[in-house]
Amino acid sequence: MRKQYKRNKKVKHAAAFQVTAVSLAFVFLFFLCSKRINASSFFSSENLPGVSNLLQDNTAMYKFADGAQDTQPANKNNEDSSLIYVSDLVGVDDVDLQPETESKTVPSVKQEPISYGDISKLRDLSYLSTHFYTVDSRTAFTAGDFNVDTMLNTDLKLDMSPPGPKVLIFHTHSQEMFADSDPNNLMDGVVGVGEKLAEILSNDYGIETLHDTGTYDVVDGQHEIIGAYERMEPVIEQILQDNPSIQVAIDIHRDGVPDNVKLETNINGVPTAQVMFFDGLCLQNESGKLVQYDQQNPYLETNLAFSFNAELIANSLYPDFARRIYLNAYRYSLNMLPKSMLIEVGAQTNTKEEAQNAMGPLAAVLAQVLK
Repeated sequence: MRKQYKRNKKVKHAAAFQVTAVSLAFVFLFFLCSKRINASSFFSSENLPGVSNLLQDNTAMYKFADGAQDTQPANKNNEDSSLIYVSDLVGVDDVDLQPETESKTVPSVKQEPISYGDISKLRDLSYLSTHFYTVDSRTAFTAGDFNVDTMLNTDLKLDMSPPGPKVLIFHTHSQEMFADSDPNNLMDGVVGVGEKLAEILSNDYGIETLHDTGTYDVVDGQHEIIGAYERMEPVIEQILQDNPSIQVAIDIHRDGVPDNVKLETNINGVPTAQVMFFDGLCLQNESGKLVQYDQQNPYLETNLAFSFNAELIANSLYPDFARRIYLNAYRYSLNMLPKSMLIEVGAQTNTKEEAQNAMGPLAAVLAQVLK
C-alpha cells in the first residue's frame, strides 16, 4: 500500500507539472499574440507619429504633418516578418487612397506666395520643405528628389507638331461635388470643372485637350472609392495608346477640409476656388523610417518639375491662387505620363461657380508652362 501510494503521488506530481507547463505555454502564446496585436494597433491612424520638428541627415530631410486620417499599405518588399501590413486586409492592388490630403494640414495663416524671384530661398531645402510644400505624415521630404535647378531646367514644353490632342483630363474620383452641387448631375462636380478646363485650353490657348468623363469610383451603380485608381489605370492607358499625341495627363479632384474652411481667393473681382498641385513620392513613413511603396513611378522626377514650375508661375500671375504643393506617399494616377499632374480644385465647402471660375487662371498657368 505504501509503494502504491508513492506511485500515485508521483503520478499526481507529474500531472500537476504537465498542467503547469501547459498553462505557462498558453500564457507565453497570449503574450506573443498581444505583442502582435499591439504592433497592428501601432500602425493605425490614431498612432501614426506626428513629428513637428525637422530631422536632417546627409541624404534626406523629414517634415511630418500632424493628423494622419487613414492607414495605407506598407511595403511588402521589406522582409521583416514582424511587420503587419494593412494591405493584407484589402489586397495588393485594391487600395483605398482616399483622402489624398489631411484636412488638419490646411494652413491657418496665409503665407506670401513664392515665385521666381525667391529661387535663392528655395535652394535652402529646409525653407523649401516648409514654405513651398505641405508634407503628409504618411511620407517625408527627401532631399535627393528636390534639386531646384534641375526642376527649373526640365523641358516641359509640348511638341505641337503631331496632330491630335496634347492634353488628357480625367477624374479618378468623378463623384466629388461642391457645396451647391446636384449629386445626380455629374457636370455639377469635378467632371464639369474638367470640361471647363478642356474648353479653355482648346479654344483660348490652342492646346487640343481630350476630356475623359469615365466614372471609376462607381461600381454597379454605387459609389465605391476603394479600387478607383486600379479601375482607372487600364482605361487611361488605352486612351493614351489610341492617342499617341497626348503628352500631358491631368487628374482633377477637389479637396476635403473642415467645414469652417473656405479655399477661396479673388481674381479680378471674381470669387475663385484655390487650387493645389499634388505629388505622390512613392515613399512611406513607417515609424519614422522611409520605405519604398510597392508601386513605383518612373516619371517622378518630371512630375515634380511639372508641379514646381506650375506653382511658381501661378504665384507670379495670381498670388494666393495656388496653395502649397502637397506631397503624399503613394503613386496615385501620376505614372500615366512624364508630365502627369493631380490637381485639387477647391474643396467641398466651395461653390461650383467658384470651382468653375478657377479654370481660367489654371488654364493660363498650364499654358505658360507647356507652350
